[in-house]
Amino acid sequence: MQAQLNRILEEAKSQLQAAETLAQVDEIRVKVLGKKGQLTEILRGMGKLSPEERKVTGQMANSVRAEIEGMLEEKFEAVKKAAKEAQFAAEKIDVTEPGKDINVGVKHPVTITIEEISKVFMNMGFSIVEGPEVETVFNNFDGLNAGPNHPARDMTDTFYITEDILLRTQTSTVQVRTLQKQQPPIKVIAPGRTFRCDTPDATHSPMFHQIEGLVVDEGITMADLKGTLDSFAKQLFGPETKTKFRPHHFPFTEPSAEMDVSCFKCGGKGCRVCKGSGWIEILGCGMVHPNVLKVGNIDTEKYTGFAFGIGVERVAMLKYGVDDIRLFYENDMRFINQFK
Repeated sequence: MQAQLNRILEEAKSQLQAAETLAQVDEIRVKVLGKKGQLTEILRGMGKLSPEERKVTGQMANSVRAEIEGMLEEKFEAVKKAAKEAQFAAEKIDVTEPGKDINVGVKHPVTITIEEISKVFMNMGFSIVEGPEVETVFNNFDGLNAGPNHPARDMTDTFYITEDILLRTQTSTVQVRTLQKQQPPIKVIAPGRTFRCDTPDATHSPMFHQIEGLVVDEGITMADLKGTLDSFAKQLFGPETKTKFRPHHFPFTEPSAEMDVSCFKCGGKGCRVCKGSGWIEILGCGMVHPNVLKVGNIDTEKYTGFAFGIGVERVAMLKYGVDDIRLFYENDMRFINQFK
């Protein structure tokens, strides 16, 4: 048995020197020291030996076991260290190399314009409200004083889903919803998408964005409307900007007007952008019609208000020099990346 023990020890040494992985080292451990291992079998057979032989063989077996266990522990640590060093070498990062180019996104020019306009009005104390894009005919027309014979209600102008449901043609629908939910004082803007049966061209799109504004309180006059919009124009286009109001007609306001601003490209001298007039139309506005206030059961003898609607794409086209509205919707990153 002593010869067997020496052979087991030498074989274990040789095999451990050749082992390169933790799995191989563990396989040697099981082969030698496991329940059915070589050393275990010898220890089980010691009962057949004489007392003297059992004593000598037992001492030698314990010595061999201790030596093999020490070699196993040493080899385990060596293999772990080698594996860790190999991992570090494989994952080594050269910090002197240039970093990867990170493609940072950019906001869409329409989004930028909505945020800029909204910020101006929020600084004036306006709150932002929203409404659904799929609307009722009442909120889109009747509630805004546009009767059954109004031309905008024609099938060629509006996307109808059913006789009573449509895609809103203007964010003025939020006026009706706000008046029905909230009592004065009211001071809100409503940005959002709108839809009309327009054939796409350089200045028209079946989908576009508007920002509706509504103020209702005691003693509101046309002077409040003009002062608010004049301040808005100066904050958006510059302190030298001038405003001009021209009479117009909208069914939901009376009196109504369209507001022009002095051309921010030429300062009012006349250029290609303003077509030589020195003025650019940017929005429609007016005093809220009493019939619209009555939709929200608001006392028209006590309260008055004004409203306005801004075409976002129009402002963006003028501000950034875009000559075709379709560029906003083509998803061409060469166009979008210009606004970084």
